[in-house]
Amino acid sequence: MSRRVLLVGGGGREHAIAWKLSQSEQVSEIMSLPGNPGMADIGPIIEGIDPTDVGAVAAFAKAQGIDLAIIGPEAPLAAGLVDALTARGIRVFGPSRSAARLESSKTFAKQIMDRAGVPTAAWGSFVDQDVAKQFVRSQTAPYVIKADGLAAGKGVLVTEELSHADVWIDECLGGRFGEAQVVIEAFLDGPELSIFAVCDGTDAILLEPARDYKRLRNGDQGPNTGGMGAYSPVDGLPDGIMEFTLDRVVRPVLATMAALGTPYVGFLYVGYVLTAKGPSVLEFNCRLGDPETQVVLARMQTDLVDLIDAALDGRVNGVSLEWSEMAAVNVVLAADGYPDNPVKGTLLKRLSVPDDVTLFHAGTATNEDGGVIAAGGRVLNVVALGRSVDEARTLCYEAVDTIRWPGMQYRSDIARNK
Repeated sequence: MSRRVLLVGGGGREHAIAWKLSQSEQVSEIMSLPGNPGMADIGPIIEGIDPTDVGAVAAFAKAQGIDLAIIGPEAPLAAGLVDALTARGIRVFGPSRSAARLESSKTFAKQIMDRAGVPTAAWGSFVDQDVAKQFVRSQTAPYVIKADGLAAGKGVLVTEELSHADVWIDECLGGRFGEAQVVIEAFLDGPELSIFAVCDGTDAILLEPARDYKRLRNGDQGPNTGGMGAYSPVDGLPDGIMEFTLDRVVRPVLATMAALGTPYVGFLYVGYVLTAKGPSVLEFNCRLGDPETQVVLARMQTDLVDLIDAALDGRVNGVSLEWSEMAAVNVVLAADGYPDNPVKGTLLKRLSVPDDVTLFHAGTATNEDGGVIAAGGRVLNVVALGRSVDEARTLCYEAVDTIRWPGMQYRSDIARNK
């Protein structure tokens, strides 16, 4: 059966998903909303419709006879796009608005973790500034303060300074990120690990792990970002981490969500910190991670449509995934001023890369002359495959050296310290 697919989103994650979908013989057309210039090479991009205008997106999908919709980013999920598409009779992959609270509310996510017995940092949730500041003073540095709602990867402060913590609490509870609520939690020390589950409401299957780099600068210095690079596979993981993820984290969470009347269907990102006491869940995301998606899908040999169909039909338990033995590395090229004030409109030059390297657009647009310009903070993803992580890293940075624009910034140590 040949199907028309609507992919909602326009970042590097969505470009990678579109690229993977284009390899399926089951797909006749991939429409991306809003898409980006790189995704336009795969299929039509639909501009002029806000992805969070769920009624408009659902009406468009119905009019176009879409057979399958896949939601990439978090904002449309939190807005209830899955619910709107389902109401129109459109097959859609992603969690409902209620289920997406696992990402759209850190307080809700922590409550679910506690109820499901998931190991996570001790925490408190606050709406009053004075009470929140008093709680911070009962903790030991470094202090971790998170805006409760969606913040595009920029809602977390980790600081040694109480004065900085106070300012951040004031900003979060002052409405900088919308809902005025903060979560304050104990600092988790250790390397991070990303594991993605494909959930069918009752059970799940895990994708290969990846490791990403959140800090802007080499050596994990500088401000937190949405992610400056990633690699897969990841060596040296704790024994049994995949079984632990399924049995101690994902399945208990699915059972808890189902008991609440909000079964979870879709991608579920489990963000770990591998502490000295064992794996501890840092956060959940209701989507594939970015920039990890780009390396995970580059290695996955199973048809992505088959996997999504299995999840929507409640049968992931019978799926067997196939993976390449090759390693993948992704280096993010970011705009000058990212993450706080990215410079937009800069013309990107020399965008050609070697045939064995894939370039995913993340924050790009076209100008009046048809040139590709920076339109976001994270602009491009350079992804290379190699027989080892080190080989993939070398190929990736050789390709990075062919791309330049004024103010372009990136980390030069992605996958070096594994």
